[in-house]
Amino acid sequence: MNYKFGNKTILITGAAGFIGSYLAKRVCAENPEAKIIGFDSVNDYYDVKLKDYRLRELEKFDNFTFIKGNLADKELVNKVFEENRPNIVVNLAAQAGVRYSIDHPDAYIEANLIGFYNILEACRHYPVEHLVYASSSSVYGGNKKVPFSTDDKVDNPVSLYAATKKSNELLAHAYSKLYNIPSTGLRFFTVYGPAGRPDMAYFGFTDKLIKGETIKIFNYGNCKRDFTYIDDIVEGVIRVMAKAPEKKDGEDGLPLPPYNVYNIGNSSPENLLDFVQILQEELIRAKVLPEDYDFEAHKELVPMQPGDVPVTFADTSELEKDFGFKPHTTIREGLRKFAEWYKEFYCA
Repeated sequence: MNYKFGNKTILITGAAGFIGSYLAKRVCAENPEAKIIGFDSVNDYYDVKLKDYRLRELEKFDNFTFIKGNLADKELVNKVFEENRPNIVVNLAAQAGVRYSIDHPDAYIEANLIGFYNILEACRHYPVEHLVYASSSSVYGGNKKVPFSTDDKVDNPVSLYAATKKSNELLAHAYSKLYNIPSTGLRFFTVYGPAGRPDMAYFGFTDKLIKGETIKIFNYGNCKRDFTYIDDIVEGVIRVMAKAPEKKDGEDGLPLPPYNVYNIGNSSPENLLDFVQILQEELIRAKVLPEDYDFEAHKELVPMQPGDVPVTFADTSELEKDFGFKPHTTIREGLRKFAEWYKEFYCA
């Protein structure tokens, strides 16, 4: 479905990233009158060639402008808001990854806390119609109750990454309350697809299998993940962008915070071993791996890693109720598209 943003100015941070680039591409394509500004530090957390590839795809659009910079640079962030006065801000820039946060905490504090604070301050001083920002399913930590609902308590993060994402939600709520900034947080569940993040399991598995290396399957294969295909994520984000939480006053006459949080997930957790089996089949089908590939010889079942959780499972009933949307791409369909892209990008 097309959502029209007219001639609005839309700022998308993390535009060289996986979700950011897909979102920017679709908004640019469907809204030729709109002005889309991409902002990204293009750091080397993973292969910069992939980020350059995504940016080249975006540079084909006349209504796209790219600014390279760090969100922790408050002066630059304010300058971008001063000069462009965005109507809608989608903050997808973040230091991603649960495991990386164990050894590199500084990167998370800088990008996810200071960077997000700078965005909030800019939205305060240059008022916006809607701030949409990425949270994460990791905020649910070790919660035992599934599926995860946005009504659940999320006070026990098991990684620094999760703690920074929960902090984003708390900061956004405070700014919504204090300054009447409409904001919506989106808890993404294990996003995958073509041109995705190489640090994600499906991508890393593929790289290792091609090199004949052994892949490690954590928790002896008993992990379940709510894998969500990138197009479903983008559809959800666009619907949310178009409908900001309503500004209204409470019984005391003071503004109620125009604030919401939603899950975006497939609501269909996949066992990691089944996921890897389908990935292998699709890599063979795409001729990334030979038909006689000895998969059993290249996998190792290992214990759980620090910061990991055994299961993620999204309750998306609020998203369905408010936006009439539920992710629906099957894991085979999504991995088939990834395998075909991988073949073209890395094996051609």
